[in-house]
Amino acid sequence: MYKYLLWDIDGTILDFIASEAIAIRNLFQKYNLGICTDEMLSDYSSINDKYWQILERGEMTKPQILVGRFREFFAKYNLDVSVAPAFNEDYQVELGNCPVFMEHAQEVLAACKGKYRLIGVTNGTKIAQVGKLKTSGLDKVLDAVYISEDVGVEKPNVEYFEHVFAHEKITSKEEAIIIGDSLTSDIQGGVNYGIATCWFNPRHKKNVKAVKCTYEVDDLLKVLELL
Repeated sequence: MYKYLLWDIDGTILDFIASEAIAIRNLFQKYNLGICTDEMLSDYSSINDKYWQILERGEMTKPQILVGRFREFFAKYNLDVSVAPAFNEDYQVELGNCPVFMEHAQEVLAACKGKYRLIGVTNGTKIAQVGKLKTSGLDKVLDAVYISEDVGVEKPNVEYFEHVFAHEKITSKEEAIIIGDSLTSDIQGGVNYGIATCWFNPRHKKNVKAVKCTYEVDDLLKVLELL
């Protein structure tokens, strides 16, 4: 049925929230910003999500959202906003140093390796993603990875998928499926391009945007049942 599995990386294969917490807390120490509490991390995650959605809508550039999220976060807690650009640069590197796999991700990828073409599709920054791929060993598991900075456009834009399909020489959309945790990026992107979608929703979030997905799973092991 499917020959090409398009895998989102952050939040699907890798536990971005876990890596995010490690990276930010490490950098709070480096920049002498005090203790970063769980509440602060939760606030940052909300701010970060908001800025990535702004990027997906094309309302800001990636450099603007990357620094802007930390400026807003620091301002909320009366921290030195002027360090936001440097903090962000270090953050990209730090994320690459501390990847954490989602539950069952490694065994699912191992089960699929050789049977399907495993293609990473990510809007994450190139610095962070290259680091994560190498540190986690995903560079040896995935057959190809398409980072939006290299492509020149982000998911969910059709142009992103056109680039991937052209480079992969995929001629039949029916042979491809995208697996990802983001309704607005991964699933909407798949819908826009006309391919099957699998929404990975381990926290059982409500589909408030009513984005249509072909499948929904709360455990990556269930992906194997769909293939």
